[in-house]
Amino acid sequence: MALVVQKYGGTSVGSIERIRNVARRVSKTFDDGNDVIVIVSAMAGETNKLVALANEMCEFPSEREYDVLVSTGEQVTIALLSMCLQSMGYKAKSYCGWQIPMRTDSAFSKARIESIEDKNIREDLKSGNIVVVAGFQGIDSEGNIATLGRGGSDTSAVAIAAGLKADVCEIYTDVDGIYTTDPRIVSEASKLEKISYDEMLEMASLGSKVLQIRSVEFAKKFNVVVHVRSSFNDNPGTLVMKEDADMETVLVSGITYNKDEAKISVFRVPDRPGIASKIFSPLSHANITVDMIIQNISQEGYTDLTFTVPKTDFKKAFKIVEETSKEIDAKNIKGDESIAKVSIVGVGMRSHSGIASKMFQTLSQEGINIQMISTSEIKVSCIIDAKYTELAVRVLHEAFGLEKGEVKVE
Repeated sequence: MALVVQKYGGTSVGSIERIRNVARRVSKTFDDGNDVIVIVSAMAGETNKLVALANEMCEFPSEREYDVLVSTGEQVTIALLSMCLQSMGYKAKSYCGWQIPMRTDSAFSKARIESIEDKNIREDLKSGNIVVVAGFQGIDSEGNIATLGRGGSDTSAVAIAAGLKADVCEIYTDVDGIYTTDPRIVSEASKLEKISYDEMLEMASLGSKVLQIRSVEFAKKFNVVVHVRSSFNDNPGTLVMKEDADMETVLVSGITYNKDEAKISVFRVPDRPGIASKIFSPLSHANITVDMIIQNISQEGYTDLTFTVPKTDFKKAFKIVEETSKEIDAKNIKGDESIAKVSIVGVGMRSHSGIASKMFQTLSQEGINIQMISTSEIKVSCIIDAKYTELAVRVLHEAFGLEKGEVKVE
């Protein structure tokens, strides 16, 4: 008997019929002799509706009340799935995050998991229950509901799999694995049989919507093998796992893009020690993540700073930086929400040269201007105008030979 953790995303539970389909998959796994824990997201579109209600009510809703509101979507799904399993003759019990309890910090809407108590879940499994858990949510030390950020159900699933030492963690979604790029943009995209934790971390952080970045961090830390599969067919998916020798033979594993970032530029900032801290510390205190940063130093003792933040935090970040700019006597501040980040990722880049220059040349040939560049051992990212996103993805995918059956190796 194995302990199987399965997670189903919003599209997989987007209607009553789809919830019934999930129940059939779960019951089959249970009938095969396994203990089963199911983590579910809110039904497709529900979280967006709740967020819209909050924004309609006020421009900057209380973070605590925001989490109280948006966490309700998952509560609906766990109840419906449990009802369905019970109607099929199975014992099933639902859990909200606070009932487990899953302990988090108090960074509302971006909370991080601190611990998971497994006593209640283990007792229910021992009693023959299928345990159904609301993803995306936990409880802080003050008893407040705290959510893990968009895509947080992936993190809930991997954390529970790690905490209970599950034999496998299956992430079910509307795609049947991880592809070299978005198949909706490039129909010739190839499905990867396996991908390393590091590559998946980069792809998740750079815009890939298949797995949330913190779920991959958990998987890597606790060596949880994650199997990404489709809930609509029985095809084998993609294994996210520890790097092996075969992975380094591939120069580039994937092309990602992200339209969910915005750019803020601060001009003629006095060039003296501590200025960067004065700009970025208030953003950190507001739990706003800063991604790419470029600093230009002029001869007149001033510097220009440009950086990116999540688009969802743009208004809040712009207001904070605007106030800071006045304090430090910067000349002016500009924002741009019409940008996109396009990236190439691959562990093979560690041992091969010329990959970045090939990326730049490919974009240049299409007349695509690069506004910002960021690199690591296994990725190169460029900020470009959002209107060129799909074109950039297509030409880079072709340039690095990622079409079906043509992935370049050395």
